[in-house]
Amino acid sequence: MEKKFNWLAEIVAYAAGREWAFALSLLSLVVWAIAGPFFQYSETWQLIINTGTTIVTFLMVFLIQNTQNRNGGAIQAKLDELIRSGRAKNDFIGIEHLTEAEVEDFRKRCAEAAEKAAASSPSPVGT
Repeated sequence: MEKKFNWLAEIVAYAAGREWAFALSLLSLVVWAIAGPFFQYSETWQLIINTGTTIVTFLMVFLIQNTQNRNGGAIQAKLDELIRSGRAKNDFIGIEHLTEAEVEDFRKRCAEAAEKAAASSPSPVGT
């Protein structure tokens, strides 16, 4: 079931980001607006757009969140492997599980290390 959901989520997220999906949404909105006078701008006419957009938004939130979670996890795993196999500090592996304050502390330490490295390195020739 999970693989089928992931497959569906990827297809829908990809399709939703295409130009034709935007064009179709815009066309639907134009058709709805043009139909307003025919339906005398009734509550039913308003309910059609409200219900349609609510349903699409509700479903898209879950599909896009699923896709973002998987993409974020994959990127994090790749970064962890680069850190582990390279010369970077292994302390950074798994920091996505820390609190916001702990991550901010890591960011400050990185900025300080970058400033020290820049101060100790010779300036480029000609500048």
